[in-house]
Formats: sequence, C-alpha cells, structure tokens
Amino acid sequence: MTTTSDALLDDSSDALADSTSDASLARSLARSAQIEKQIGTDPGQFRMLTGDRPTGHLHLGHYFGSLRNRVALQDRGVETFVLIADYQVITDRDEVDSIGERVFSLLTDYLSIGLDPARTTIFTHSQIPALNQLMLPFLSLVTDSELRRNPTVKAEQEATGGRPMSGLMLTYPVHQAADILFCKANVVPVGKDQLPHLEQTRVVARRFDERYGRAGDRSAPVFPQPDALLSEVPNLLGTDGTKMSKSKGNVIELRMSADETAKAIKKAVTDSDRHITYDPAGRPEVSNLVLLASLTTGRDPHAIAEEIGDGGSGGLKRLVTEAVNEHLAPFRARRAELEKDPAHLRDVLAEGNARADAIAEATLAEVREAMQMVYA
Repeated sequence: MTTTSDALLDDSSDALADSTSDASLARSLARSAQIEKQIGTDPGQFRMLTGDRPTGHLHLGHYFGSLRNRVALQDRGVETFVLIADYQVITDRDEVDSIGERVFSLLTDYLSIGLDPARTTIFTHSQIPALNQLMLPFLSLVTDSELRRNPTVKAEQEATGGRPMSGLMLTYPVHQAADILFCKANVVPVGKDQLPHLEQTRVVARRFDERYGRAGDRSAPVFPQPDALLSEVPNLLGTDGTKMSKSKGNVIELRMSADETAKAIKKAVTDSDRHITYDPAGRPEVSNLVLLASLTTGRDPHAIAEEIGDGGSGGLKRLVTEAVNEHLAPFRARRAELEKDPAHLRDVLAEGNARADAIAEATLAEVREAMQMVYA
C-alpha cells in the first residue's frame, strides 16, 4: 500500500530524471529568457542566491563564468545573496587548512570586483545555524536513491576509488536546497549541467508545501520553486590547455600581480603554427588565449586573431598579457586597499552573517509553524 507520504516522494522522482532532457532544457532556457526580460522592467521581484566553496583562490574562469554576472545582476537591482560555503569544504576533505584565509580571500575578491555589501548579502554557512537546521525536515522529503542519482554525488562516488563517501557529501543536494530556500531565493544562476541540482531544490520546496503548507493551508506555500537563470559561460581552458582547475595550478588568479600574470601566460601552451587563427575546435590552446583577449577587451576574437596574423604565439601572449593586466588593474588596486583593512572585511562578513541569520530564523519559524512544532 502506498501512503500519502510515499506518493509525494514518488511523484517527483520523474522530475529529477527529466531535468536533463531536451524538452526540460528548452523549458529552462525559455523561462530564463523570460526572467531576463522581467529583470529589465521589475528587478525587485527577484531574489538571487549563488556562491562558492572556499577551496582555493578565485581565478579568471570564476570571473568570466559567474562573478561579473553577479555584479551585473546586483547593479540591475536584483536582491543578491552570495554564500561562502565553508561547510561544503568538509564534504570531501579530511582537513580544512587555511580555510579562514580562503574565506577572507573570497570576500576580498568579491568586494574588489564590485559586489556591494549594502546591496548584496555575503555570508558563510557555518555562521547561520537556522539555515543548517532546515536540513533536518528537508532530509525527510528525499530518498536515498534520489541523492545517489545527483550528478555531483555520483561524480564524487566514482572519484573516491572505493573510499566510503561521507554522509555530508551524500546529503549535499539537500544542503544546497537549504542554501537556496532559507532566504526564499526565486532565481539561481546556473549552467546547463547544474539544472539537476536546482530541480532537487524545486522538488524539496514542492514536497514540503504539499505535505505541510503554511499553517496547515497547503494552498499557501512556504517556499518558492526557484528558477534557473541560464547564461552562456565562455569555455576557458587552463594555461596547460586542459580544463581550468585550481588543483592543477593552471589558472590565473584574480589576486595575482601583473608580473605573476605575465609569467603564467608566457608558459601557456600553444602550437607550432605561427599564423594565429581563432579555431576553438581545431586549435583549442591558441584559441583559448584569443578568447581571453576577447573577453578582457570586448573585441571580436576573429578580429583579434587577424590582427596578430603571423605574429606567432609570442605576439599573441604579449597582447593577452596586456589585455588581462589592463582589465584586472582596477580590481587589483581595490584589492590592495581592502587587504590593508582586515577589520573592515570582518565587519562586512559579520553584517552579512547577521542579515542572513535573521532571515534564516524567520524562515525556520515559518517551517516550525507549518509543521505544527511550535510549543510555546
């Protein structure tokens, strides 16, 4: 016999499986385009959440992939929340060496690129108890098999080489749902490959409201079902021609000096053809450098390649170095100022944590009321 609770768990299983289908992707793209238009006319109706794990220092891949878009959304008037996911560092690591330094490095980068703490709430997992407490009722809304089908969980399981997976890693999708739903974010910037993660959050929100509703009224939902804000992310490779990764040491960090940046670009892999062209499929390493010049100057990559012509990899690298250093110069200047005032950084994080904590407490109170767990 299937109980009502079982039915709620079963009904949404197909949604998770469907989240990667062509039809689902088309719907997500259409909805994302609609949201972009709505932001242009009424940004105040949206609350956006995004964030990073403090496992290393931010680099150009992060900047062009998501950071500059966060600033753009903030500047367009979208209420913005940025999470420094320090608890998620321990999902797959035995140690958290230098985590404090990395948390403040992320914060410094956020402020240096233009995130404004007066308009953007920047906070850390570990300082928001009510957010993490939401995981308990949320865990009752998902099954073990659903969690194991999550792409990140599956990838982690495959990468462990037989090492047992931590319970925190297994429940990562639920923690992510708590991150998004504690502040009732209704839009989340993601790439296409992250749609299953967001669908799990939508499932948790839907199941909670189907089971409990607001003060017993299931027609009055407690949580929104957040939408994906999809954008084209440039496919930047690392300086060695492989996928950009902090662990590989093939990145250009935002905090690097101009000289350090020049040295990293000088070592970048190219090919033996002296004539420079923009051909991502045929010449990925050369084209990656051309793309980097394009992103930092705003010029067409084909025009850049044509301009360099027979200048070879040396000419290309000189142009890229100049373009990247010029683009990052104002960020680096601001970063240098911020690093001189650690008390200000602590104050910014404390204020963001206090703001997020108050919102989380209010949401948890609503959850308790909906679950009829208010006893005083």
